Amino acid sequence: MGNQVEKLTHLSYKEVPTADPTGVDRDDGPRIGVSYIFSNDDEDVEPQPPPQGPDGGGGDGLPDGGDGPPLPPPQPYDPRLHEVECSVFYRDECIYQKSFAPGSAALSTYTPENLLNKCRPGDLVEFVSQAQYPHWAVYVGNFQVVHLHRLEVSNSFLTDASQGRRGRVVNDLYRYKPLSPGAVVRNALAHVGAKERDLSWRNSESFAAWCRYGKREFKIGGELRIGKQPYRLQIQLSAQRSHTLEFQSLEDLIMEKRRNDQIGRAAVLQELATHLHPAEPDEGDSDAARTTPPPGRPPASGREDEAREAAVH
Repeated sequence: MGNQVEKLTHLSYKEVPTADPTGVDRDDGPRIGVSYIFSNDDEDVEPQPPPQGPDGGGGDGLPDGGDGPPLPPPQPYDPRLHEVECSVFYRDECIYQKSFAPGSAALSTYTPENLLNKCRPGDLVEFVSQAQYPHWAVYVGNFQVVHLHRLEVSNSFLTDASQGRRGRVVNDLYRYKPLSPGAVVRNALAHVGAKERDLSWRNSESFAAWCRYGKREFKIGGELRIGKQPYRLQIQLSAQRSHTLEFQSLEDLIMEKRRNDQIGRAAVLQELATHLHPAEPDEGDSDAARTTPPPGRPPASGREDEAREAAVH
């Protein structure tokens, strides 16, 4: 029985992304049954100004400079408070890990100006802020980055791309073997100006990671969806307990991971406690409770592609 096509999202077959013309991707077999999913990349929300009161003051009902108590200073960004500690597995291989282990400095963040001193061409950069999707970019030298922003691959100054957010170099989160720095930069620059239907990536993280590792799994429809769920997102609930979600593709898993970063650690833990109710493991079992995203809703509600469309070829 043939595959059922729910909705065609390409004007012609030649528009369907398959392999990279640069030859970076390696085809390991036939690519039938691939699900192509498209959505608006709404990860990048312009920073909002502080709330104001009806009189234009600082949100406390008093004009600026009034006699009311001053507003508390903004809290510094703390990854341990806002981000979710997690690992990603493909079958039994760990391919990504964000850890808050003592002595780990990989998640320290810096102002855009200080971050420039730490970047080298080919580095992956992540900009983070509370209640926003993390934004990824490829540093290409001369104070500039290439990034997927608002459905277009752009070449920007790092300070502009940050939009005031703090950032860090994240070369070590994914555990794939990277391409040479020169190849990473060439991959990024070759796609500057690509937009909308020319894009093969759903968000800035997938684009930047593809530039560095050259793996088609980061691209839209880059993997078969045939019922198996070889990817696992292990969310660390505490030092002794974790919860695991299973996915058909790395593309779906990245979307859920980014959603968790956007809503924040407290909301993720509350969501798990309220909706998933992880069962206590039986004696002798792993400490990780495991669930599968509901059918027809991979991987979870509230992610970046609220109005997605799918077609199966």
